[in-house]
Amino acid sequence: MAPYEMLYGRKCRTPVCWDEVGPRELAHKDVVRITNKKIVLVRAHLKAAHDRQKSYADKRRRQIEFQVGDKVMLKVSPWKGVIRFRKRGKLNSRLIGPFRIIERVGKVAYRLELPEELSGIHSTFHVSHLRKCLADETAYIPQDDIEVDNSLNYVVKPVSILDRKVRSLRNKEIDQVKVKWEHRKGSDTTWESEEEMRRLYPTLFVCMLDMMESKGVIIIGENNKL
Repeated sequence: MAPYEMLYGRKCRTPVCWDEVGPRELAHKDVVRITNKKIVLVRAHLKAAHDRQKSYADKRRRQIEFQVGDKVMLKVSPWKGVIRFRKRGKLNSRLIGPFRIIERVGKVAYRLELPEELSGIHSTFHVSHLRKCLADETAYIPQDDIEVDNSLNYVVKPVSILDRKVRSLRNKEIDQVKVKWEHRKGSDTTWESEEEMRRLYPTLFVCMLDMMESKGVIIIGENNKL
C-alpha cells in the first residue's frame, strides 16, 4: 500500500486518483453559499480600507506643473548604486541642482539642462522626480565631495580675513581677526585669535597682506602687524 494509506488507514483522495465514476459535489451547497457571502464581505472591507487611505493621500496630492525656464531640484534616489552623488549611505544627497527646464515632453515629463558631470544620465525626467526650487536661483549644490572627518562632521575651512581688532582685557590685550568660513552653520563670520589663526592658516595672512598692499595700505610693526 502507499505510505499515506498505511499512515492514515485510507486511500489518498486526490483528483488524479479518484476511482469512483459519476457526478458528485465537491462541497455542500450551504458551505458554498456561506463562503460566497464571506468573500463579498471581505471585498467590501478591503474597498472601504482602500478608499479611506486614498482620501488621506488625496488631501496633499496636487497636480504639479512647471514652465520652461523654471529652476527645479532633481531627485537622485533612482540612480543610487549606479552613479555616486557625493557620499554613500546616510550622507548621500537626496536632491541635487537646481537645473533649468528647457523643454516639456508630453504631459508629465520635462527635459533639463544638465551639467557636464551628469552627461551619463538621460536629460528627460518624470515630474515625480522633480521638486520646485525654493532657494535662491544663484545657489548651486556642486557634485564635489565635502571633506568629512572620522566623526562624520564636515570640515569647516576659512576663506578670508575681513577685519582686525584689539580686545582689551584686565591685564592684557588680545589681537583678533574677523574670519569668513566655508560650509559653516549659522553666521559664516566669527572673531578668532590672530595668533591661533596665524599658526593654523598662515596663507590667509599672506593673501590679506597682498590685498592691502594693492589698496595702498602701509604695513608697519613687528610681525607685519598693522
